[in-house]
Amino acid sequence: MVSAGNTVLVPVKTGASDGFEVVAFQGPSRIYALTTDYTLPPAGWIPPYGPVLAGTRLYYPGAGGTVYFRDNVDSATGTIGQIAFYGINVYRNHPAMFNKHVIVSTPLVADSAGNIYFGFLVTGANPAKLVSGIARIDGTTGLGSWVSATAAAGGDSSIVQVQTNCAPAVSNDQATIYVAVSNGATYGSGYLVSLKAADLTPVRQVKLYDPRGGAATLSSDSSATPMVGPDGDVYYGVLENPCCSSHNDRGWLLHFSGNLKTSKTPGSFGWDATSSVVPVAAVPSYTGTSTYLIMNKYNNYVRIGTGDGVNKLALLDPGSTQLDEYSSTPVTVMKEIFTLTGVTPEPKPKFPNAVREWCISTAAISIDPGTHTASVIANSEDGVVYRWDLNTNTVSQSLRLTPGRSEAYTPSVIGVDGTVYVINDAILFAVGN
Repeated sequence: MVSAGNTVLVPVKTGASDGFEVVAFQGPSRIYALTTDYTLPPAGWIPPYGPVLAGTRLYYPGAGGTVYFRDNVDSATGTIGQIAFYGINVYRNHPAMFNKHVIVSTPLVADSAGNIYFGFLVTGANPAKLVSGIARIDGTTGLGSWVSATAAAGGDSSIVQVQTNCAPAVSNDQATIYVAVSNGATYGSGYLVSLKAADLTPVRQVKLYDPRGGAATLSSDSSATPMVGPDGDVYYGVLENPCCSSHNDRGWLLHFSGNLKTSKTPGSFGWDATSSVVPVAAVPSYTGTSTYLIMNKYNNYVRIGTGDGVNKLALLDPGSTQLDEYSSTPVTVMKEIFTLTGVTPEPKPKFPNAVREWCISTAAISIDPGTHTASVIANSEDGVVYRWDLNTNTVSQSLRLTPGRSEAYTPSVIGVDGTVYVINDAILFAVGN
């Protein structure tokens, strides 16, 4: 995260199993570090630690489902406090019990008023009678509210938790929250739900399906989160059914109207990525009718199903279609405007055209202030950060950061002065400006 005052805030893992802090930098100088007692939810892969910046206040998860805050993020000193959505005094009366049984299980998300939202997991009895669900903390009063995952799913008793790692998304008018809820299995099933942002009253639920039929697979190892387009449409990535080679482990990018009443054309990859929005005006060669385009990871994993290792990024048109080339069953998917194949061949390719993977959870979109054209800033497993110019559909710049390795999925972020921040091999890099 980068504040308006250009302070860079990055979560850092400090222990082999648990242990996290948030470190603040101004330029190359480390100005403070915030420790936390947070513990991870159970998962096959290590989930992210997800603080959120709300104006000049930083919120960061703590133990027992609590959230810490730190004011004046651009200053070396600032007020620190702790909030519990079920009441901080309730927590303080029984900290050991809550620490054992209540865990923040998604990244935190803030709306424009500074209210925050997140999913939490409950593993046992507790004095507040909490069960797994979605929480809200008011940015003005600090008071909290919550709704169970079961209630969010319209009372479906098979739904027992918010999908691990699934950061809630806020609608453009700030009135609605979207999040995925599941049956709790490592490879399970569930719904995308909408709730009133003001009080988390459930509004609507849509069962998540593979476009070819059958319940889509929701993986607790996924980094996918809902994304709200400029027109209010909602996008969310899932795995296929049966899982996980019937679509080469690509999954699908499901696409819904903002009220979740209409299912729209899906994308041909989605399971472990969150899409980025690209303005059509920033892609001069685009001649279609959509008001925006979508950039998504588009890997085709080697030897999974028919996967050949030709891993790509894709610029997609949510309003135009083509037949999916990766499914033996005909499926209509979003049209590919451009694709970019990975640059570096696998060192010992299992397939002759296999390339290193685009190992990203989401990518930053850069708009050139002079030409107003767009480019994608994305990392690869080859240890290089690339600029994919969407005006020329070429790699216009690249910079080697590390020798490269298989790594956790990471984002790219652009700061207020144009500096690009990327993570490669557990190192935070500040690149150019």
